[in-house]
Amino acid sequence: MTRLIYASLWALGVSTGLIGPAAANDDHIATFKNVSGDVKVERKDATLNGGSGMKLFVSDRILSGDGAAAGIAFKDGTLLTVGPSADLQVRDYAFEPKRDKYAFFVYLAKGAAIYSSGMMAKLAPESIKVATPIATIGVRGTRFIIEADKLPQ
Repeated sequence: MTRLIYASLWALGVSTGLIGPAAANDDHIATFKNVSGDVKVERKDATLNGGSGMKLFVSDRILSGDGAAAGIAFKDGTLLTVGPSADLQVRDYAFEPKRDKYAFFVYLAKGAAIYSSGMMAKLAPESIKVATPIATIGVRGTRFIIEADKLPQ
């Protein structure tokens, strides 16, 4: 059953449409499953309106407005829910089991997010990192909520 769920999530990421730059090589790493409220994606020199089905790429920065949220499905089945007033950047991602190449690194500058591990946590848990301004978490296959506040004064 778990493999079926991961396969379905992977298929969702592969089959949905692309919005914005980077369409030429289509090396997306994740897809917005759902978006509510004002969610923006900063990509290179462009700011795009986030929406369900939008593909995401390494270096994309996701900014959610007050009361906004977004559900993100990565190619390996990892799920990330970004809460209101969040600022999150995907700094690295690779899921290539045939080449034994894995990387997952997101930086949550502010706001909150819920992480639910996918296949990468089973195959290469040491390759997963989630960072905030004052902490870095190494994930070993789990589900957790992380919140990043302003640095203490």
